[in-house]
Amino acid sequence: MTLLAAQTAEYQAATERCAVVDLSTRDTVRVTGPDRESFLQGMVTNDVEKLAVGASCPVAMLTAKGAMVGDGRVVKLADALLLDTGPGRGAAVRDFLNKYLISEEAEVTDAPEVALVGLVGPEAQTWAQALPSEAVVATLPGLLGAGVDVLVKREALPQVRTALASLPTVSAETFEVLRVEAGVPFFGVDMTETTIPLEANLEKAIHYQKGCYIGQEVIARATYRGQMNKKLVGLLLGDAAPVPGAELKLGDKRVGRLTSVVTSRRAGQNVALGYVHRDHLTPGTTLEVATGGQARVQALPFS
Repeated sequence: MTLLAAQTAEYQAATERCAVVDLSTRDTVRVTGPDRESFLQGMVTNDVEKLAVGASCPVAMLTAKGAMVGDGRVVKLADALLLDTGPGRGAAVRDFLNKYLISEEAEVTDAPEVALVGLVGPEAQTWAQALPSEAVVATLPGLLGAGVDVLVKREALPQVRTALASLPTVSAETFEVLRVEAGVPFFGVDMTETTIPLEANLEKAIHYQKGCYIGQEVIARATYRGQMNKKLVGLLLGDAAPVPGAELKLGDKRVGRLTSVVTSRRAGQNVALGYVHRDHLTPGTTLEVATGGQARVQALPFS
């Protein structure tokens, strides 16, 4: 899991200057109609009604039992709300919304006419502002908590890529390292249909004072209790290179599992994201990896 020379150059650009991330495979769902805001307000965990035109917020979509359907970001346009979600997740999100669309004057459709381009690094904002304005639909905070994601017209992607041609493009492998170092969980990797958002540190996607939404009662009860049974944490692995899914143990007791494993340039060792039982969340706690080696609990993001 060592970084190749090319990946090292990408990593340096992404952390010291600016690099491009191809996010065009992410899915986008469009919600239109006069009731679009009130409808989506009751479907997602964050407050979309208070968004200004051009603004966005992170959201999660839950079942009535509080488990994840998906996550993403809602962007408010003058005539629609766009919901950005992970690659291949658009159909599940669309079906979830349509399931509850009964009497509201709203329509839920795919939005293949737009695409995301990610810019990471301290110069990201400068490069975003230099893009041709006629190509840009909206700008969002980056998926990794830093940088900028630019929502553009898909037909203008060649023009946008030309404008960014002097920047290196981050490979999927390097982006995975950056994602894990930032402590950002991805649906289908670190989150599944059984995950509760609070377990995955998605508090920023939850608005606690808004009105009712699907799954709100479960979130309210979990918040009132004050602690989940397990939480997503960082784990320092040293030279150990376990695969995702490896169990974490304390003595003979299973206390967690790994979900993502990478070689971290920032930490100078292999690191992971993983779920650990609430009794063992203290940073510095050392656990055994069932397949060999140790894992030391680390606060996120990795420093």
